[in-house]
Amino acid sequence: MTAEFRSNQAEIKNQLNEMQSKLEVLMTRINEVEEQVSDIEDKLMAKRETEGKKDEQLKDHEDRLREINDSLRTKNLHLIGVPAGAERDRGPEYVFKQIIAENIPNLGRETGIQIQEIERSPPKINKYHSTPRHLIVKLGNYKDKEKILKAARDQTSLTFMGRSIRVTADFSTETWQARKGWQDIFRVLNEKNMQPRILYPARLSFRMEGEIKSFQDRQELKEYVTSKPALQEILRGTLKIPL
Repeated sequence: MTAEFRSNQAEIKNQLNEMQSKLEVLMTRINEVEEQVSDIEDKLMAKRETEGKKDEQLKDHEDRLREINDSLRTKNLHLIGVPAGAERDRGPEYVFKQIIAENIPNLGRETGIQIQEIERSPPKINKYHSTPRHLIVKLGNYKDKEKILKAARDQTSLTFMGRSIRVTADFSTETWQARKGWQDIFRVLNEKNMQPRILYPARLSFRMEGEIKSFQDRQELKEYVTSKPALQEILRGTLKIPL
């Protein structure tokens, strides 16, 4: 074996050792980067979970606030369309009693209806046009409210001072929107004589197979419908159930 061959062999060995060392350094750095990426992914996942919990807590707080808001209004009536200033001369209580006496005389003769408070709804700022302020009536008894609402529904129309007015339950804006969200389904169920109702504050109920079913939202109803082919067919268009 010549000296030149041994020299070349030694040089190749040194190069291999150097490459091995560089490879080990590279692998070490790759492992460090992978650990850093894994750590970042863990932190991102933890952050998403925290944000998800915060979103759930916020929704729970909003739902609870709406429930409290609505519970404070359980005895309230909302009189829409009462002319502004109608109560100026003799007060809002007189206006309310006149509306009942003129439109629902049988109920107006009852003396047990207790009025706790009457006021105009707070003004809403709108730079484009003035917003009418409705009359809010707080009754002493929830049953009185239901009697008035039922009597108002039985009338073809209500009027006061020559103007058409409406009497409704008083709910928060969010609850009104939730109740309106049932309208299309309510209409279809009513056409099928399934006795739909909107329960307080915004649950849908109807009669199905001899039982009363109630639902918190459309998703809950949609899940129930999947097990009821006949109901599925009835609500296919309104719930957008695929064929």
